[in-house]
Amino acid sequence: MADKMWAGRFSKEVDETVNAFNSSIAFDGRMYRHDIQGSIAHAKMLGKCGIITENDSMQIIDGLKEILADLESGELEFDMTAEDIHMFIEAELTKRLGSVGKRLHTSRSRNDQVALDVRLYLRDEIEEIKALVLKLCKVLCEMAKKHTETVMPGYTHLQRAQPVTFAHHLMAYVQMLLRDYTRLEDTAKRMNECPLGSCALAGTTYKIDRHMTSKDLGFDRPMENSLDGVSDRDSCVELACAISLIMTHLSRFSEEVIMWCSWEFKFIELDDAYATGSSIMPQKKNPDVTELIRGKTGRVNGNLMTLLSMLKGLPLAYNKDMQEDKEAIFDSVDNVKLCLKTFIPMTETMKVNADRMRAAAAGGFINATDCADYLVKHGMPFRDAYKITGTLVAECIDRNLTLETLPIEDYKKLSDLFGDDIYDAISLETCVRERKSFGGPAPDCVKQQIETAESRIKELEK
Repeated sequence: MADKMWAGRFSKEVDETVNAFNSSIAFDGRMYRHDIQGSIAHAKMLGKCGIITENDSMQIIDGLKEILADLESGELEFDMTAEDIHMFIEAELTKRLGSVGKRLHTSRSRNDQVALDVRLYLRDEIEEIKALVLKLCKVLCEMAKKHTETVMPGYTHLQRAQPVTFAHHLMAYVQMLLRDYTRLEDTAKRMNECPLGSCALAGTTYKIDRHMTSKDLGFDRPMENSLDGVSDRDSCVELACAISLIMTHLSRFSEEVIMWCSWEFKFIELDDAYATGSSIMPQKKNPDVTELIRGKTGRVNGNLMTLLSMLKGLPLAYNKDMQEDKEAIFDSVDNVKLCLKTFIPMTETMKVNADRMRAAAAGGFINATDCADYLVKHGMPFRDAYKITGTLVAECIDRNLTLETLPIEDYKKLSDLFGDDIYDAISLETCVRERKSFGGPAPDCVKQQIETAESRIKELEK
């Protein structure tokens, strides 16, 4: 069993149930690279500042590099009786170097060490999530290019409302995802301050160089206040919030996919590789991927609430409650990556049933607004035009007709402003084509949206 580094104060061993309860290596072990990275930077600084000898500094650095290599190769395994990853690596270093290894923790606490490790780890994870978000954006843009003329119903209250195109619908999600990307960028920017050197909470009497370690580890600057340095977990909360929004957007899209691949819609069909069957009903093709994403979104949102609830009553500075930050944020990171990695190829391979979309758009009187606009363009106030159009829709429903099949005589009974050109004005193609206002569904507008988004993606990839 690993010796406790803090055992000098205590006259008896900690109860085994407390050891198990207290231990975090089962989940913070994933930060071993970042713990070693931070320790190497700290050892360099100690040697440079003359706090330990240059020779001891180099021995510690070499020892840490060997431990990293052994962990990567599998030659060294985690000691699951160690309290955490920090204690495990320091104990292993001391085992290899003796008293020299014991010098590493000079002018450092586990409080600033863990704060550093979490930032280093999440900083790397953010880059991976950002790349996946951009990849999904590119897939959606490519699909949108193929469907700028594919008419489908746009919905409000899940009722057919006005005609749009499938490309226009997809590009709405691209905009959401690009905002998600900028939230990740903003989080990473605010996260990029170094807590190392804050020590337990009050800094140190040693003449350390926090700017050196901060620069060496790629941070913009050291954190300004040592109390804040060890007790801040805003970066975890911010990232959890950004991930919750990504997952919410994936969940909304997933809900639409679930509806669209049902027999009631049949707007799309998922590739067999991204659907499952039933154990009893041989006809079933279930959208399990999207249902799981929808379910995991609740789990990720719960992680955000865990972090906020954990922090809300904590006095400064470090409290053991903060150990709960890792499982919550790690779970959110793992799940958003898993969902994106699955959602991207699922979307890329799904089949779009354009005819079904067009047929759905033909029902539901989604060109009624255009009928009213026709009268407005001929001089009638909008509210009067709205009432007349509503009367026409009611007439069509009573007679099982549509606005396209209602005879012109019935139009003229309600207003002599109607002419034969009303049928062209209310055709779905015209309705979509004429919606040229900025951001609208007209094919030329959507092509511009795609072009702008792709330019933005290329800029972000640089």
